Amino acid sequence: MSIDRTLHPVKTLRGEIVTPGDKSISHRSIMFGSLADGTTRVSGFLTGEDNLSTLKAFEAMGITIRQLSRGELEIEGRGLDGLQEPVDVLDCGNSGTTMRLMSGLLAGQKFFSVLTGDQYLRRRPMKRVVAPLATMGARIWGRRGGELAPLAIQGTALKSISYDSPIASAQVKSAILLAGLYAEGETTVREPHLSRDHSERMLTWFGADVRPFPGGVTISGRPRLVARDMHVPGDISSATFFLVAGLITPGAELLVKNVGLNPTRSGAIDILRAMGGQLDLLNEREQSGEPVADILVRHSHLKGIEIGGEVVPRAIDEFPVLSVAAALAEGMTIIRDAEELRVKETDRIAAMASELGKLGADVTPTPDGMIINGRERLQGGDVSSHGDHRIAMSCAIASLVAAGPVTIADTACTETSFPNFWELLELIRA
Repeated sequence: MSIDRTLHPVKTLRGEIVTPGDKSISHRSIMFGSLADGTTRVSGFLTGEDNLSTLKAFEAMGITIRQLSRGELEIEGRGLDGLQEPVDVLDCGNSGTTMRLMSGLLAGQKFFSVLTGDQYLRRRPMKRVVAPLATMGARIWGRRGGELAPLAIQGTALKSISYDSPIASAQVKSAILLAGLYAEGETTVREPHLSRDHSERMLTWFGADVRPFPGGVTISGRPRLVARDMHVPGDISSATFFLVAGLITPGAELLVKNVGLNPTRSGAIDILRAMGGQLDLLNEREQSGEPVADILVRHSHLKGIEIGGEVVPRAIDEFPVLSVAAALAEGMTIIRDAEELRVKETDRIAAMASELGKLGADVTPTPDGMIINGRERLQGGDVSSHGDHRIAMSCAIASLVAAGPVTIADTACTETSFPNFWELLELIRA
């Protein structure tokens, strides 16, 4: 169902909000809780469509998951070898995390399974996980030689490997680590830059032998995972929409509470501070092995910068809304080394260049990023989400300071990652 929304500019923004639970950590809480012995209790779980795809997939493999209240779950883990063969195809919806991580997990099972997804997920590249898993002995088939879903997986005995990944991708790394749980010996993954490390932290939390080192990580196969309570912090990717909103809106002051600040995910904070953004971290603490803080953000005079290198994988999901900040910053912003944006839910480089251009921004797409010349203000207009939740929400943030109304086509996609985004946006507009 397509839902179009027309948004009007605001005078300023005020208030406190709590962003929903971290999407990446929520996925992994289901996966690792299901593989642990005993009952894992999860609080702060994100009940977006992507995470519910993971939840339903594990229920289809015999795992009992009780939803106690909004964001609170109990998972009856059955141990490393407790999953059952599903009687039907497993639908991953729009979730690349679900499909790629489960490819590694299912490769080591003793049964057959098939993974599919929606029209967007079936276009996303899967060979990046299929190829290294094949070197471990995995038997996986897909369209175009395993490049595209649906993926058919015949579980088998796996061998450990040492893999040098050509890209910094938490999904690739995590798929190999999950397969490594079922391999004898030690499995090692190296990356050109450190990608998000939620899998390493949570596997350690559940009792696996995980040893990070500069440039990579090693995991020992066949551990016994033991159930533990999980507290999911707020999603930094979701919080960044409101951080940018506060920075670009004159007179704004917002407190965004309970935000996960994992150093492999906090690149957006570093980028916005480098642009001159006023972001203060309050009440810093740790939850279930993850650093957390409240963030106070105030309207700031932003300046264009050059963004590339190691910070890119630490902020890869935030670039759509970071491009909105750049479009309103003084001077030129150059984004490079971000070609991964072209193989997300949509081509986010092309999509943001197109939609910001419709609002009067000066954006030139490049093969691995964008060149953005900042403007004092954007104009109103009609834009499209391209069926991508982050494009839809980024356009909504841009509308706050446009000269006229902005109509966004197809906004229902925000349900995949941020079900109450529009409610919170309205709250701080009041």
